[in-house]
Amino acid sequence: MIAALVAILGVLGMLMVDHGPWSKPKVQLAASANYSTTGEAARAAGAKVIPTEPKTPIEPDPPGPKPAQPANPSTPQ
Repeated sequence: MIAALVAILGVLGMLMVDHGPWSKPKVQLAASANYSTTGEAARAAGAKVIPTEPKTPIEPDPPGPKPAQPANPSTPQ
């Protein structure tokens, strides 16, 4: 009985916090935005914006001999 009461109060508390009158999103018009991109905002804050180095499309072969194939591969049964 106590566990059910605690569970009900917990669910009601979460609903109140998530959907209460204080949790309404504050809509801001696009015209009031200072910067149109993240890069512009970062540069305005004094950050350096540099592109990341591209990764190689294919990994190189590891050094050393390649593993040998078994003479008689086992067949799935």
